[in-house]
Amino acid sequence: MAETVGSLVDKITIIQLKIFPMREQAQRSDATSDFVTQCRAKLAVMEEQRDDLVAEVTRLISDMAGGRVIPKVYRQFKMYNDPHYTNPR
Repeated sequence: MAETVGSLVDKITIIQLKIFPMREQAQRSDATSDFVTQCRAKLAVMEEQRDDLVAEVTRLISDMAGGRVIPKVYRQFKMYNDPHYTNPR
């Protein structure tokens, strides 16, 4: 499993933060029709990406709740600022 619930939610948040200003640009009355068309096309792609991510996180949570997926915990092993590890110079 490459994605975690947290990483998917992070991606959803980021794309949603991009969607809001793009939607505003796509609704501008003072912009050229070409510009508005380009913004609407980009907005459609962003919304599709968001919807795909939402479906993926929903499926992952469902699989976890059903016991079909067990999240793997990766431990952090930090060596810096630990006096037990010395710098062999």
